[in-house]
Amino acid sequence: MKKIPYLLLVTIFFLLIGCKSNGQSKTEKKEIIQHLDPVQVPPANGLERAYFASGCFWCVEAIYESVKGVKESISGYSGGHTQNPTYEASNTGRTGHAEAVEIYYDPNIVSFATLVDVYFGSQNPTQLNGQGPDRGSQYRSIIFYQSEEQKKIIEEKKEILSKKLNKKIAAEILPFQKFWKGEGYHQDYEKRNPNNPYIRNVSIPRLKRFQAKFPKLIKETH
Repeated sequence: MKKIPYLLLVTIFFLLIGCKSNGQSKTEKKEIIQHLDPVQVPPANGLERAYFASGCFWCVEAIYESVKGVKESISGYSGGHTQNPTYEASNTGRTGHAEAVEIYYDPNIVSFATLVDVYFGSQNPTQLNGQGPDRGSQYRSIIFYQSEEQKKIIEEKKEILSKKLNKKIAAEILPFQKFWKGEGYHQDYEKRNPNNPYIRNVSIPRLKRFQAKFPKLIKETH
């Protein structure tokens, strides 16, 4: 059977979602995405990719870039039903996208399971639709999986954490479909804007709390 190019499949998916979205609630749109098969991103130059959403992407990008084995972290958008989302559009909450990060990592140094530990260990896992002062569906927590193996890892860790805290964990578990890279000025924002009030009062304290909790995972340069 002739294979359909990946980009064509992605285009068809978003066209279908767009056609189906008229008159549908956010819950119905979310259910459509939940039942899709995950897209698996092939490794490149020995690096694999993982995708997470956990509040402001400035914060999450900096957290993952401090972890051993992570080569790069990119800010962007994922989890929604529209194509080519922008910062302004996603902030309305109507695109369904959340601020997310794309992680390039060396699986010989850090595992996907450890990246999930970093995820839960660097946020308030019980906060719904936001992290800290950032509130809204665009700041909701999502872990994206690309295989059934990854899904199982996420579900098991989420269940263990829920029992430990005796509370419901807010993070959604969704099949990865597509990551849309954010605007250039968002990339490495914390690093390039250390005196920004939000960075000083929210992002850096969040990073330091994480690093204090997982000192063995932190790169020497940090």
